[in-house]
Amino acid sequence: MSRPVWQGAISFGLVNIPVQLQTAVQEKTVSFHMLSKDGSCRLRRKLYCPETGKEVDFGDTTRGVEIAKDEYVLVDDKEIERMRPEKGRTIAIEQFVKLDEIDPIYFDRAYFVAPTNGSDKAYKLLHEAMKESGRVGLALFVMRGRQYLCALRVSSEGLILHTMHYPDEVLSIDDALPSTLAKAKGPAKELGVARQLIDAMTHPLDLSNFHDDYREQVNALIERKRSGKKIVAPADDHDDAPAPKTSNLMDALRRSLSVSKTPRTRQPRRPRVTSRRRRTAA
Repeated sequence: MSRPVWQGAISFGLVNIPVQLQTAVQEKTVSFHMLSKDGSCRLRRKLYCPETGKEVDFGDTTRGVEIAKDEYVLVDDKEIERMRPEKGRTIAIEQFVKLDEIDPIYFDRAYFVAPTNGSDKAYKLLHEAMKESGRVGLALFVMRGRQYLCALRVSSEGLILHTMHYPDEVLSIDDALPSTLAKAKGPAKELGVARQLIDAMTHPLDLSNFHDDYREQVNALIERKRSGKKIVAPADDHDDAPAPKTSNLMDALRRSLSVSKTPRTRQPRRPRVTSRRRRTAA
């Protein structure tokens, strides 16, 4: 079980429920360090002026925001500290909404919410009330010097808190879409087949069928290297090749439908070494 990252209370009207937050997701990425060529020394970065080459001590630095090329506004640490939100220990629920009213694009990190200091009864009350209402709570709270907007929702026997992006942080999809899309019309005949394909590819959810193939391959490579095996990387996988384009939409839909009548389980890939360069390592 992960250590608590925040402790305080949920403010629900005049009811305060002591709780703690624990990390709900542990990302499993592979971290690489920068080493000397022979791997005998872990390298460190240093601060220096690119014009003079002079190294600068961290204590002799200040913060700045670039407002134009090579033009900065300097901000003192004390000025920043005066504007930080007051340290609080309350997740103040502002309102309740339906979960489907919140676009998933707003969600950021997830935390388990657990009762503390004998608040089991009040915690259970809030959980059951929210479960019956089918609502999630929108709240504000301060953690690590930053004020967060968050959504508090019901999950099985407990509560989960999702930190959220503020509205002005989320960009409009209209800026990403071509102007010609509004005039494009979906072919009526192909639409029916596309719906059939969606139905054929709809199966009960089992996320365990999905794997991070890259991470598994890298971990397998590391284990083989630890055991002293010789590793020979295959040729490039042509990642730069353009994505194939469907020339006959109806034909592609029908062929897709024919191979999607039965559920398919994604099999784990056999670990192999991938590299954008040919390389032999001992």
